[in-house]
Amino acid sequence: MMKLLHWLDEHFEELFIGIFSFVMVVVIAVQVFMRYVLENSLPWSEELARYCFIWLVYLGISYGVKKQKHMSVDVLYLALKGKSQATLRIVGNLLFLVFALFGLIYGYQITMKLLTWGQLSPALSLPVGFVYLAGPIGMGLTAIRLIQQIIQQVKILIGKEAPQQ
Repeated sequence: MMKLLHWLDEHFEELFIGIFSFVMVVVIAVQVFMRYVLENSLPWSEELARYCFIWLVYLGISYGVKKQKHMSVDVLYLALKGKSQATLRIVGNLLFLVFALFGLIYGYQITMKLLTWGQLSPALSLPVGFVYLAGPIGMGLTAIRLIQQIIQQVKILIGKEAPQQ
């Protein structure tokens, strides 16, 4: 069980980003083939590709945080070393965590409203709430990854880990 949890911690976002990317590319390629070779189109392909892209973006935010590749202004960060860098990272991650929690809470509220209303997507007839669920799930994963980063930076501050170069 611990191996499974460790594997999920390491590869969850990568797995689903890969799946959504694959589905998106295949569906778009099939649509291009259908449209230009068979002169017929699939009514659902663009919608599915769009929904895969939405999920891909929200999971990509979490993945970027996990790999510490999210966008940041690092002029001040580069001028600092060691514990000062860790402190600045903690402050930045705390601010980002507030944003992620805001997105999680309000995204969840919007998703629940859409699921209770029962609105369906036009081509796939999927509940639109499932598409909107990408927001709270992505922001929830982002919050978890930010908390992991903050814990790591606190360990650097108290001297239990060496600063990353």
